[in-house]
Amino acid sequence: MSTTENTAWRPAHVTTRQITFASIIAFLAWTFAVYDFILFGTLLPEIGKDLGLNEAEQASLVTWMSAGGVVVGLLAGPVVDKFGRKTGMAFATAGAGVASALTALAAFVPAPILIAIRSLSGLGLTEQGINGAYLSELYGASDDPRIKKRQGFIYSIVQGGWPVGALLAAALTAVLLPTLGWAGCFIFAAVPSFVVAILARKLRESPQFETVAKLRQLNADGHHADALELGSILGMNDEREKPSTIADIFKGRNLRTTLALSFGHVLNYFPVLVFNILGTTVLTTVHNFAFADALTLLLMSNFVAYLGYLFHGLMGDRFGRRNIIAFGWMASGVVFTAMIFGPSDYWTVVALYSLGQFFLNGPYAAVLFFVGESYDTSIRGRGSAFVAAVGPIGAILASAAAAVLLSNGFDWTMTAFLFGSIPLVLSGFSVLFARKHQHVIDPVHVPSPTDVEDPTPR
Repeated sequence: MSTTENTAWRPAHVTTRQITFASIIAFLAWTFAVYDFILFGTLLPEIGKDLGLNEAEQASLVTWMSAGGVVVGLLAGPVVDKFGRKTGMAFATAGAGVASALTALAAFVPAPILIAIRSLSGLGLTEQGINGAYLSELYGASDDPRIKKRQGFIYSIVQGGWPVGALLAAALTAVLLPTLGWAGCFIFAAVPSFVVAILARKLRESPQFETVAKLRQLNADGHHADALELGSILGMNDEREKPSTIADIFKGRNLRTTLALSFGHVLNYFPVLVFNILGTTVLTTVHNFAFADALTLLLMSNFVAYLGYLFHGLMGDRFGRRNIIAFGWMASGVVFTAMIFGPSDYWTVVALYSLGQFFLNGPYAAVLFFVGESYDTSIRGRGSAFVAAVGPIGAILASAAAAVLLSNGFDWTMTAFLFGSIPLVLSGFSVLFARKHQHVIDPVHVPSPTDVEDPTPR
């Protein structure tokens, strides 16, 4: 009789308390990663002033930092797949903390070193992909029917850390900048990230990763037959016996998933740059909003965006995440087009801009969870990290394209339409090429042969 049949190994059950703790930690990790990211953008004019950088030099600095962040963010995927989901979360969150702390030294280091430091923030931005991979597995292994039925909605609350982090950065900057200066603001931002990284070590590892780790251990010890039998019992025959690599997300059925989701994410970062990061510029130039009014509208839209997260998370559970993502982004493109070419009446612009943000940001509650569902366990971390990391490439391309268009006589109305609204609609269309909801294997509740009654007549 084989080792597998003797031990009947399977991962321990996941408790609701463990899921609640994991969801809270994931929310905090994402919130403080966003806090670091937004904080740098908010304080860049102050940093540039102290470093003697003009606006063009500041923009160039951000471009190189964004490119570095993409490269560094890709490092999180192998960590998540090799060392575990909770280790990956701690790694990414600590990376955001290190980026914050070292940015305080910006006045004393040359520009290339500052670029390297800020590239570490790419780990923080990839943290949302790790959340999607980890929580899709944890929720999928729950025996609580409420979690099973509303897992996408629960994740939408976690993903809502983006507007919370953005509001936190704006509020604390207003309070701390006069007393601590911009360097002190970054040191203050580093502390919560380090605390969350430490707490992440107390998380329950996902049963799916525990199973893959067990299969790897059996294969490494030469028990290949036992590994094959265990994989069969726990429904994980499709998991690889050999170590996975980043190339695996571009092979077989994964190629379609990776191309559709990555291309959609890159395209969606065009409107993220135009309507989120450069929102005040669009509002002040296209509709002649006063800067104070534009800033107020941006703050209000963060609250509307959070409602969008909850809506799309809930609707994704009901109508399928792929479909609700595509619908939201396409609808947002139409709404922002109406906002750009519509009347400059204050309340009309407020209504259309807020609705556009609702449908632009809201689908992210479903995007990262859907990405996690779309890969097998052995490459889920790599796939999720890759899709999350490549998104900012779209912002880099949009920034360069907008600069070219504006320098050749075009205004922000046409620029926002060409590099905001149109890519937004195309990003939703791209997602439709991905496969529908994928089942995340649950090795906890799959019955083993010893649990199944022998049907042979006695």
